[in-house]
Amino acid sequence: MPKLDTAVVGLDIGGTSTRATVLTLTGQHLGTGRAGGGNPTSHGAERAAVELLTALREALSDVDPARVIAGTIGLAGAGRLLADPAGRAAFDQAWQDAGLRCPYAVHGDALVAYASGTAAPDGTVLIAGTGAITAQVHDLRLDRIADGHGWLLGDAGSGFWLGREAVRRLLADLDAGRTPGTLATAVLTELVGSAEIAPRPRATVDATIQAVTRRAPVELARLAPLVVDAATHGEPVATALITEAAAHLAESVGRIRAAGAVTPVVLGGGLLTAGTPLAAAVRVEIARQWPDAPLRTAGDGAAAAAWLAARDLPEVTDPAALHARLFPAP
Repeated sequence: MPKLDTAVVGLDIGGTSTRATVLTLTGQHLGTGRAGGGNPTSHGAERAAVELLTALREALSDVDPARVIAGTIGLAGAGRLLADPAGRAAFDQAWQDAGLRCPYAVHGDALVAYASGTAAPDGTVLIAGTGAITAQVHDLRLDRIADGHGWLLGDAGSGFWLGREAVRRLLADLDAGRTPGTLATAVLTELVGSAEIAPRPRATVDATIQAVTRRAPVELARLAPLVVDAATHGEPVATALITEAAAHLAESVGRIRAAGAVTPVVLGGGLLTAGTPLAAAVRVEIARQWPDAPLRTAGDGAAAAAWLAARDLPEVTDPAALHARLFPAP
């Protein structure tokens, strides 16, 4: 049996939040912490390390750091951090400043999302949020990856993609002199502050384009909820976009997943873990193409990172049982 005073720590670091969890080797939660976005790619290593330390200190506020014998950090762009000596040094310093003296591993956020959905060593994870990426997992290590190419070159079916396509449909309506439908009207209002179309529609086209180009391109993802809401109410253009997005996401899975595979598929990211029309459409596509594959939903990434830290310890003799305690079946 694991020692009762032994613990592990896991962190799930994203662009908008950093979350930490401390667990015993029997699955008891000892502490949690939360801080701001800590992705070193988007925020820089120094800022990311500050958020890492904040989350760790909160999670360890009632735990002696000496109890922690292993840790795992999950974040997008893990490879870039590992290849950057200055960035890794900043993370090492934050780890030490939190009072931790144990080693820690760094894994991609896709692996952590996968582990939050299943303990199976082999399978596939599909993530759709602001961006979109698919990864094949082998022996609980990322093996092959599809898409995740960023807003300019890929991320088909993502929140960014939905937002961009909604604007493109609006512009097509304005070009053709058509009266915008419910979705296009909502997008126009969100972008320019009014649903009114100028007597010369090209002026509204220009205003829409300017509203988009004044901001970072990835901010188009903030329009995705408008598409999701419109599709929920059966709006035809939004419904068609959801269907197309689901096809794109399933296609990315098919690039790296064998036909007839029966290993689990884990769905992650805000668009696929909530009860959205896109999540439902993707589930239909996955079930159609891989009817014998268990379909899971990603859960607590920080707890999954802690489980990854624990599963390789000799004290943990049944990692699957520990996973079941952390992520009980619904």
